[in-house]
Amino acid sequence: MNKFLKPLLDIWYVVSLEIYRIFHDKSAILIFFIAGILYPILYSYIYSGDNLTDVPVAVVDNDNSADSKRFVRKLDATPEVEVAYRCTNMDEARSLFEKHKVHGVLFIPNDYNNRLANLEQAYISLYCDMSSFLYYRAVYLGTNMVMLNDMREIELRRYSALGMTDGQAQQMVQPILNESVDIFSPSQGFRSFLLPIFLILILHQTLFFGVTALSGTAYEDGRHYIPTFIKKNSIFRVVIGRGIAYFIIYAGLSVYGLMLIPHLFGLPHEANIPTLLGFIVPFVLATTFFSMTIGAFFRSREAALVMFPPFTIILLFVTGIAWPENNIPIFWKAFSMLFPSTFGAQGFVAINTMGASIGQVAPQIVGLWIQTGVYFLLACMSLRWTIKRL
Repeated sequence: MNKFLKPLLDIWYVVSLEIYRIFHDKSAILIFFIAGILYPILYSYIYSGDNLTDVPVAVVDNDNSADSKRFVRKLDATPEVEVAYRCTNMDEARSLFEKHKVHGVLFIPNDYNNRLANLEQAYISLYCDMSSFLYYRAVYLGTNMVMLNDMREIELRRYSALGMTDGQAQQMVQPILNESVDIFSPSQGFRSFLLPIFLILILHQTLFFGVTALSGTAYEDGRHYIPTFIKKNSIFRVVIGRGIAYFIIYAGLSVYGLMLIPHLFGLPHEANIPTLLGFIVPFVLATTFFSMTIGAFFRSREAALVMFPPFTIILLFVTGIAWPENNIPIFWKAFSMLFPSTFGAQGFVAINTMGASIGQVAPQIVGLWIQTGVYFLLACMSLRWTIKRL
């Protein structure tokens, strides 16, 4: 009986010891609980609106022709943009931009109309405020839609000038009528499109930073909190025990971040609850053992917080959601497979936004379980390396 009971008691001892460490480490509490709870609220609140409307912009129209004036009128008529100022030069527009009175500047050169009349390519310049993606998106989208509409009208005029009827010109400009409908984000909103990925990255990064902070603190204190009973065959018990401790905490935070937050802030939440819970388990386990593997190599608790925050942007793009997967080079695709956040983001968006079933996200779930097994073995090897180093 002792042969079966002793390992369980050892694991329970490690679980209680790790939970004690977490609740007696200020940095761990700050990262796990304060950041884990507040960050989803903060991001959801900041991007509470899917779309901005009537974003003020300044226009510098050096051409002052009928074509340029029509372009400006159309821009002002879009729901995204409001032409708040008409400036005589770029210095005046720049001053308004620096005072945050406008979030974009449209510059039309003095040869705009002449180029169009001579059947040449005309140019306009757009400067956007990048302090928020919402400003950039609204100004860029409004200007781009007007430009496409204007291009169509210019083509119609040119074909009509060649003697074609309105029907023939229309057929030349748009031979096939088409309409694009975004099924899972009908308003083409920034929040419903990108925030689900942020929720996954918040869980991934806070768990990673918390575990590495605990490892760094232990190294700085000269104690790695390795139980006295540990032997060559007991390393698995320590890794399992620590993994259970982190899983207990982050299972709750995952339910909060991935299930409660979407409901509170009106994000897409088409998920079937059992499917989402079945997805959360391997994601949290894979992230836990990944963090334990990497954390063994840090000798200070600040090291990971200094070195790895830039990786958040990389992890955002290599998911294949924020950036088209077909445009991601093979190297970065392979690199993304090392991180649980890649499968996590792909699976969560499919389940929560598109209402996918467990079978439809099977590749992501299998990938997370493979990562769980691989990183569990690597975490055991890194712990053994830590013991030898000590």
